[in-house]
Amino acid sequence: MELLCLEMDTIIRARPDPNLLCDDRVLQSLLTIEERFLPQYSYFKGVQKDIQPFMRRMVATWMLEVCEEQKCEEEVFPLAMNYLDRFLAVVPTKKCNLQLLGAVCMFLASKLKETRPLTAEKLCIYTDNSIRPQELLEWELVVLGKLKWNLAAVTPNDFIEHIVRRLPLPEDKLALIRKHVQTFIALCATDFRFAMYPPSMIATGSVGAAICGLQLDSTDQSQWGDSLTDLLAKITNTEVDVLKECQEQIERVLVSSLREGRQQQQQQQQTQRGPSGKGLDELDQSSTPTDVRDVNL
Repeated sequence: MELLCLEMDTIIRARPDPNLLCDDRVLQSLLTIEERFLPQYSYFKGVQKDIQPFMRRMVATWMLEVCEEQKCEEEVFPLAMNYLDRFLAVVPTKKCNLQLLGAVCMFLASKLKETRPLTAEKLCIYTDNSIRPQELLEWELVVLGKLKWNLAAVTPNDFIEHIVRRLPLPEDKLALIRKHVQTFIALCATDFRFAMYPPSMIATGSVGAAICGLQLDSTDQSQWGDSLTDLLAKITNTEVDVLKECQEQIERVLVSSLREGRQQQQQQQQTQRGPSGKGLDELDQSSTPTDVRDVNL
């Protein structure tokens, strides 16, 4: 007689608490403390001598791919990048340790946000075993010390529900809007130009960009009263001109990212159709969706 196991490996997710999301005091508290968790200045100008902005972007892209492959909570990647930026703002770091630092930051962020955190062994595999679990655990204590164990940072994701629930949006579009907003926030986290922007501004700009991109603001102009930007600026106490510039910058980064993605896709297709006749098996493994590799800087 064949035995069938009916147990399912379910992942428990927390549900939004309306008591918190509908209370203006919670939003005001987030706005009050958000700047405590920002890097104080551009560390590439003063602290870091061996690391360049393009290196941060390479490691950030790898971290995002790992988080997506492991189906981490949406908050894990922006929180990990917050840890990475705050650490780099105070500790001169060699470029050979940058991927190790990124793995440690994901390790800590997943512990704070996931019901099943990423393991040290799994993260080492994603570096193509260029680091050891013991090395990662030792660096964990170093990072915790430099961050003064202050890990509950405010990220743009903390503002999404507060903003969305205060806008007259169609219920059937909310899930799509959230997904687009989370994509914009992750994109901003990979770009150092947004590292010192207040999380509320990134979240508000991302919501505006998502609504404009989906053309929801043009369906019924009368429902907004004021313009969309004015309404968003009032919710998070942001200056309208500053918010417009932030949203435009987010949209420019998206266009640039899409252009780079198309170029990479064309290069891969050309490689596959090259005169040598090499197939997918001989392509560099770092071009695959599951990015298991040593980020060689």
